[in-house]
Amino acid sequence: MYQASFDEDWPKYFNKLEHAIKEHAAKKIKKILVSPQKRHLKKGARFFVDEIGQYRLIYRIFEENNEVRFYFIGNHKEYEKWYKHYF
Repeated sequence: MYQASFDEDWPKYFNKLEHAIKEHAAKKIKKILVSPQKRHLKKGARFFVDEIGQYRLIYRIFEENNEVRFYFIGNHKEYEKWYKHYF
């Protein structure tokens, strides 16, 4: 099982979600920590993406530290804005 860590901007995105979405996100994070799905955000990108309904969860896997770092969660419009910032 992997350990979770969160980017410094994570609370900014997570805290503005509705309670029900936060619960779904927590379940998805637990699932990722057991068995990280490796669907790349973009071919060759270091980031991975997972979906929670219409929301996107962005993370990276650090095998050497047995760690998954979570960077972003938000709806599609927010996801596109985040994506353009990093790519």
